[in-house]
Amino acid sequence: MDFSTLLIFGLTCVLLWLFSCTSRRRVCLPPGPWGLPLIGNLHQLDRRAPFKTLLKLSETYGSVLTVHLGRQRTVVLVGYDAVKEALVDQADDFTGRGPLPFFIRATKGYGLAISNGERWQQLRRFTLATLRDFGMGRKGMEEWIQEESKHLVARISDTKASSFDPTYFLSCTVSNVICCLVFGQRFSYDDDRFLHLLQILSETLKFGSSPWGQLYNVFPWLMERLPGQQHKAFARIEELRAFIMEKIQEHQETLEPTSPRDYIDCFLTRLNQEKHIPTSEFHYDNLVSTVLNLYLAGTETTSSTIRFALSVLVKYPKIQENMQQEIDAVIGRERCPSMEDRKSLPFTDAVLHEIQRLMDIVPMGIPHYALQDISFRNYLIPKGTIILPLLHSVLKEEKHWTSPWSFNPQHFMDQNGSFKKNPSFLPFGAGKRACVGESLARMEIFLFLVSLLQHFTFSHLGGPDSVDLTPEYSSFANVPRRHMIIATPR
Repeated sequence: MDFSTLLIFGLTCVLLWLFSCTSRRRVCLPPGPWGLPLIGNLHQLDRRAPFKTLLKLSETYGSVLTVHLGRQRTVVLVGYDAVKEALVDQADDFTGRGPLPFFIRATKGYGLAISNGERWQQLRRFTLATLRDFGMGRKGMEEWIQEESKHLVARISDTKASSFDPTYFLSCTVSNVICCLVFGQRFSYDDDRFLHLLQILSETLKFGSSPWGQLYNVFPWLMERLPGQQHKAFARIEELRAFIMEKIQEHQETLEPTSPRDYIDCFLTRLNQEKHIPTSEFHYDNLVSTVLNLYLAGTETTSSTIRFALSVLVKYPKIQENMQQEIDAVIGRERCPSMEDRKSLPFTDAVLHEIQRLMDIVPMGIPHYALQDISFRNYLIPKGTIILPLLHSVLKEEKHWTSPWSFNPQHFMDQNGSFKKNPSFLPFGAGKRACVGESLARMEIFLFLVSLLQHFTFSHLGGPDSVDLTPEYSSFANVPRRHMIIATPR
């Protein structure tokens, strides 16, 4: 490439940048920092924790600001007031889901998680109704979790108070709950294929939260052509898809429409009923990708939360002791805990909420998308804009939390020692695109952790001070560090 060609290319980039600047002024976008041609504001972001940079920028530009991630215009919502006003008060305007390249590639563009419009409405209504029918948030699901907790306790008992990594025990336990819902079966903790799939789920979340994974979302066309971890990540996701397709085939061969066993059976029955309707979203591609959505979201995020909770309890042994005293007084050590017990365990409930707040598992939220021009706070958010509800800023906002950067269960307790709700507790998002599995996740976190504290006291060989609660990875998700812990029978 000669000098004149380079000059023309450079001038073109500058003109495009100037055009974007004048366009911003013309359409009354929210304010934000000027970016560079092609890369936008990427050079300004902390690549290991971009949400921290966005929070810092809000101090200059306000709670609604514009940044450019590569060529993608992005509006960031900072703080509870802005997030609630958008996702709840103007819920219909903000139902769009951002077309994240990583998710599009993984799901082939189908499924519940990244869909919009009629596809999203059909799949969300069906999924919520079906999961409720199989007990999500109800007594039936509670019994499944209680039964699975017995397997978890038995497996941890086998460690005989020696140091162990709880990661795969917890992944197996949580995954088996979603497997019962979706596949109609649970798997042995010693099933090699099951363990391999759980390893893929864990590595997928880590890749999505790594700088490499974030680069794929910004420059997919480039990353597809470069060597790197992204190709290995997608190859592993194909293994997950192959497993799901195998399970769907098994269900097709044994389907009894009048006696559905699980989510797949219900979807296949609906698919057969609507196969002659051209506009129906109940087809094979949506089934595969929606099951992938449920399997991934229903396993890794909840198991990571429980793993982080154990690290917190090891870090704060007095908190753990106080929880055990409350649990012993209300439930004892023999009876399985139930969701009915939660209202009688205010301190325990407060600790579990504070753990989720401190963990801040999806700090930037799941991206939303402007499906049409949106008027918001006297600004115009143009169609095609990515919208990031910065949940990190909601869970750590000084206006709503007395000590946002510290572990403090008193955030969820009143002066009488009763549990106190806080409207800024939004780890599952808010509005019409809030997590469909929220009630299931809340139930699992409570029942599994209370059951574990009935049977064990958790510690670390190096003592509480050796436990690091800072994330191993911070980007799309805050992935907690692994710790070798000791479970001493009580």
